[in-house]
Amino acid sequence: MTDWTSETQGTGAHADVNGLHMYYETHGSGKPMILLHGGLGTGAMFGPLLPALSARHQVIAPDLQGHGRTADIDRPIDIRLMADDIAALIDQLGLEKPDVVGYSLGGGVAFMLASTYPDKVGRLVTASVYLRPDVIDPELRAQQGQVSAAAAEFMKDTPMYQVYQAVAPRPEDFGRLLDKIGASMADYDYTEEFSRLQVPTLIVTADADQAPPSHAVEMFKLLDGGLRDGGWEGEKRPKGGHALAVLPGLQHYNLFASPLFAAVILDFLEP
Repeated sequence: MTDWTSETQGTGAHADVNGLHMYYETHGSGKPMILLHGGLGTGAMFGPLLPALSARHQVIAPDLQGHGRTADIDRPIDIRLMADDIAALIDQLGLEKPDVVGYSLGGGVAFMLASTYPDKVGRLVTASVYLRPDVIDPELRAQQGQVSAAAAEFMKDTPMYQVYQAVAPRPEDFGRLLDKIGASMADYDYTEEFSRLQVPTLIVTADADQAPPSHAVEMFKLLDGGLRDGGWEGEKRPKGGHALAVLPGLQHYNLFASPLFAAVILDFLEP
């Protein structure tokens, strides 16, 4: 299993946004990049990628609501609300259209941010995200339906639990976070919001992700991608500069730490 606890050497700080005392770390220098982690993780899960990303970008890695060093508040885990948090963080830090990269839960926050606040985002990379729960492997969907505080005891040997206990301001909130994560996965459809994307977007999936690559292709088609030959000079590629990457030999659970993920991020953000 990929290590979610990689130590990072960034500068840590807090920002007060929308009732959250949000923790974030800053790594490197250059064009700003907001880097958003997956559910039950923290910004530290990207530790294996940070040397490559921060060598060419100023990487700002927040801990999302209820995750890592950012304590929970009295509201659901909802990517719409969390997108508002990141928009407020961008304003508070005075960032000028940073690129935004998100994985899993963070990928949903990233595309919702770009859809809702297109003027605040430069380019977007959204990885391992799904617009509807029906596209996810049915066996996994059954397991997701059991994510609740009742599962906390069974998760004590997982890296998610261990990281949370090590850094959370209120470690006793883990069960509450599981309840909220479970509720957030129950029923959703973000097709309309995703279809509104105007910023150049790279859709990334593992070839053995929680949903099949065909769903990423479906998402790409919503952005005018994969509908025709791109032409000798790329003149018939998607009008918005969108792209699709299916990363070989990976799963949902290790894509976020793969050098392939870093490579496609940097390639797309530096056309």
